[in-house]
Amino acid sequence: MKHVFKRKNIGEILIERGELNPDDLPFVIDKLKSTSKRFGEICVEEGMVTEEALVQALSEQFGIEFVDARGIRLNDAIMNALPPDAIYRYRFVPLEEQGNSLVILISDPTDVIKLDELELLLDRPLIIKLATESAIAAILKKGEATSRVLKEVSEDFMLQLVRENEKGEEILSMEKISADTSPIIKLINSTLLDALTRRASDIHIETAQEGVIIKFRIDGVLYRATEPLDIHFQAPIISRLKVMSELDISERRIPQDGRFKVRIGDKAIDFRVSIMPSAFGEDSVIRILDKESIASDLKGLTLETLGMNPREMVRLRRKIREPYGMVLVTGPTGSGKTTTLYAALTEIHTGEEKIITIEDPVEYLLRGIVQIPVNEKKGLTFARGLRSILRHDPDKIMVGEIRDPETAQIAVQSALTGHLVFTTVHANNVFDVLGRFIHMGIDPYNFVSCLNCVMAQRLVRKVCPSCRQQTVHSDQFLIESGLDPDRCRGVTFFEARGCEECNGTGYRGRSAIVELLDLNDTIRELIMSKVPAAQLKAAAKDAGTVFLRESAVEKVFSGETTLREINRVTFVE
Repeated sequence: MKHVFKRKNIGEILIERGELNPDDLPFVIDKLKSTSKRFGEICVEEGMVTEEALVQALSEQFGIEFVDARGIRLNDAIMNALPPDAIYRYRFVPLEEQGNSLVILISDPTDVIKLDELELLLDRPLIIKLATESAIAAILKKGEATSRVLKEVSEDFMLQLVRENEKGEEILSMEKISADTSPIIKLINSTLLDALTRRASDIHIETAQEGVIIKFRIDGVLYRATEPLDIHFQAPIISRLKVMSELDISERRIPQDGRFKVRIGDKAIDFRVSIMPSAFGEDSVIRILDKESIASDLKGLTLETLGMNPREMVRLRRKIREPYGMVLVTGPTGSGKTTTLYAALTEIHTGEEKIITIEDPVEYLLRGIVQIPVNEKKGLTFARGLRSILRHDPDKIMVGEIRDPETAQIAVQSALTGHLVFTTVHANNVFDVLGRFIHMGIDPYNFVSCLNCVMAQRLVRKVCPSCRQQTVHSDQFLIESGLDPDRCRGVTFFEARGCEECNGTGYRGRSAIVELLDLNDTIRELIMSKVPAAQLKAAAKDAGTVFLRESAVEKVFSGETTLREINRVTFVE
């Protein structure tokens, strides 16, 4: 008599392991009928099981070893022997060689066709181990050999320039743009990909006496990405960027601004380009707007994920839930103002009210919210868009930035007539904002009447937990930093060192420091009376405002950042 071996299904294993509630089973089975997704994918998506629990269950189902992939690094020697795009196309991590076989990490053992293809491509037997997809993605992102792979990878597979036309989007593969892929195209492509891999927010292409220098801005600080390139590359690099951004190649004496979109696999990324004449030719700054990356970084975007102090969070939450008025966030470019407003909108969005935003550009797509991108070439300015929004029956409005008196006037009127308006303006602190609006010709009485709160914000880099080390600062340095040495006796200070985890920078990620001014009747009267700033500050402090420097010092005392970092970002008082 033949024994038929029956493999347990994944649902049984998850229930046996105590990872899945049996009551959730009918819901998942019902959902399977209306989607092409698999059982495990639905469970993870709905938050019923974790990604790790699912992969461990697959490990049990198929009898394949599960590996905790944290801390694993790509092996350069093995990487150099593989086809350049193989690890990206097949999403695996090569671990080690065992004789003629290659040990690899994958996340999905059920995709047999893909594994067969990979075995044929590599022309050697594979020994498979399992890890989570997010762990594999993190290893590939961090890999030392990544930049080599990115430079050698075939452009048609990795990068496609997208041009927008009347019918929608037309994808231009590199072959269509240029019959022979020049070294300049390869250089630009590899630079864009390298910047994305290293989480850069901007790419700076600067021309100096020693040549062309490419820098990346990571966590708000510039780092050199390459050795200086020959000065002869400057003109072709800038010309290539102008072609991609549809700018005038012949014009070299005035600044030009443009944008282009690139598709990598099934992911579209926007780039904003600014070209400026300099003493040695033209320089360029490329702002990276990776909406999907922002979306994955800010999954479950709330005020907590920004690292804001709970004290300010409670006060801000109260203000963003008021039925009308204006919530104003201020700070320099790149201080996280828009992200804070996104977090506020996400928290108050219930689906019962119409929320419309106008932004330049739309940086992150919010579900269930109408988002309008500014298009000045076509005449859609903030002021014109805001007028149209008011005819669109909104309850809450977000204006990406107030730049001119007309936009400011309409925003204030909207806040006075029953709308809740979220907006940002460039100013150094909460008191400078008041001057900015009055300078724009806004009636002070109307402005302070509609204002719910003003919040000034900065981002400080968080010291890397893997390599931070304790340090003792001299009394002289503490006094220069505005601190009392006696008050700091029991405080543990840290300094940044640099390791593989943080790419040698000593810092990983950023956290928000804020000062929040609640507009109560006393402060409104003081503003209307045009009292000196010192008196206004004293009243704000009595009302519970903690100023930026104090907020930053709290982060140092809690071991989140370093004293040198807050001295870089805030004024010593």
